[in-house]
Amino acid sequence: MFFFINFILLSILWIFISGKLDTFHLSLGAVSCFIVALTTTDLLFKQRDKGLIVRLREAGRFVAYIWWLLLQIVLANVNVVGLALSLKPVEEIIDPHVFTFRTHLKTNFAKFVLANSITLTPGTVAIRVHGDIFYIHAITHEAAGDLIDDERMSEMEKRVAWVFEGGEI
Repeated sequence: MFFFINFILLSILWIFISGKLDTFHLSLGAVSCFIVALTTTDLLFKQRDKGLIVRLREAGRFVAYIWWLLLQIVLANVNVVGLALSLKPVEEIIDPHVFTFRTHLKTNFAKFVLANSITLTPGTVAIRVHGDIFYIHAITHEAAGDLIDDERMSEMEKRVAWVFEGGEI
């Protein structure tokens, strides 16, 4: 069943991205999706004890998270453009630094999503994740945002926990 769900989701994605509905492209997509589904089903559905309803809830929450993340990326882009176009000397506006914080996330996949979300946001890069410790490079303290606070979860971390670990926003 998990293989079939994976195959269907990949096929829908293939049709959406390719935009071609002729026999050649559909057959090529079917073969490609079959091979990818065959090799990745165990990776995507490692925790098979989760029911379909739980998976659909995670998918819905992930879509909501993606929209929130896109907004954060736009806001961070505006911030970085403001830094680039500033008339002040570079030394006054840019303060690159590396900092660490301990995550409260439990699963490796949630940590993976958080690290990639941090890197996708302009002005910050997740350099390394070692256990529960994240090493982050930020162009300014403002770009680091609430990731610096070790005592409480950052907004991004809360949202990732909401999607993948059933936490609250």
